[in-house]
Amino acid sequence: MEKKLKELREEIDKVDERIIELLKRRLQLAQEIGKIKEGRGLQAFDLSREKQVIRRVLELNQGVIPEDTLKLIYSEIIRACRASQERPKVAFLGPEATFSHIAAQHYFGTSAHFIPVETIVDVFEEVASERAHFGVVPIENSIEGVVATTLDAIYEYGLKVCGEIYEAISHHLMNQTGRLEDIKKILSHPQAIAQCRKWLRKKLPSVPVEAVSSTALAAKWAAVDESVGAIASLLAAKLYHLQIVAKNIEDIRGNSTRFWIIGKVEMPPTGEDKTSLIFSVADRPGALYQVLKCFADRQINLTKIESRPSKDEPWKYIFFLDCEGHIKDPIVEECFSEMQKYCIQVVWLGSYPRGKPL
Repeated sequence: MEKKLKELREEIDKVDERIIELLKRRLQLAQEIGKIKEGRGLQAFDLSREKQVIRRVLELNQGVIPEDTLKLIYSEIIRACRASQERPKVAFLGPEATFSHIAAQHYFGTSAHFIPVETIVDVFEEVASERAHFGVVPIENSIEGVVATTLDAIYEYGLKVCGEIYEAISHHLMNQTGRLEDIKKILSHPQAIAQCRKWLRKKLPSVPVEAVSSTALAAKWAAVDESVGAIASLLAAKLYHLQIVAKNIEDIRGNSTRFWIIGKVEMPPTGEDKTSLIFSVADRPGALYQVLKCFADRQINLTKIESRPSKDEPWKYIFFLDCEGHIKDPIVEECFSEMQKYCIQVVWLGSYPRGKPL
């Protein structure tokens, strides 16, 4: 038995050696691709490539290795190879340990260069000025709905949506001591406060609650003021050396937030895409119906439609729309062309690989 065990372990060691050699070769190939792209003046980052590679790997796997495990392994391999060409600079709503930071790490891997900024609009500024290649911004929450600041900024800055990722959101109350009675004031992001309103009213009805620009900033305040409690992530508690007073205090379980990846690049079709648009219609009966009929007639599934007041004209509205498919798909392209007949304005925000809702 011992002999057999030793032989199997020696065989595993040989497999590990082979894996390392193949990973080194993959890295070399990625570096060669990076040099070719640089020589041709091409964009170094192809975010749609990861989805294509993972789809192929899952097909080759034939279900032997658990899919989630294989996705995680290959995502990190791809991102490490991408970083060997050029580390992507990624702006996010900071400071470190916000849910935007967590989403950015999950999407780009830990090898990217992350740039924390103070507001969502600052994320757009960093990308627009090319101080960052990409930005990660929240677009909607499963409980509280759309993030209006993001919708307004994507319209104003003219950047492209390059991808999306869904993150599970769990809120935790934390402070320096871990004792509920030590909390005299609670800080957090307005969305987090709204998502924990019932719990706060029941458990701490007399404690004032104040909004700050991010959950992580609330944790930073709690780290220097023992009277402050913060509603933030477990990563924030770890990073800022805080004690958990209460876990999972959100009022509704299954809370998740969808984040957009924004940039200046256009994503090629992958076969599993989503397209985002902005449009406005004339103030006449049936105008919106005619636009939506363009999608219905072609059986294009709408995954979201949201109206926002126009910044340019009082009591006028613009519509944000997500649909399945890529703008270069013939049926989507045809729909986009026809809907312009009924619209005052149509703006294509981007087509990008669909994320997986939680």
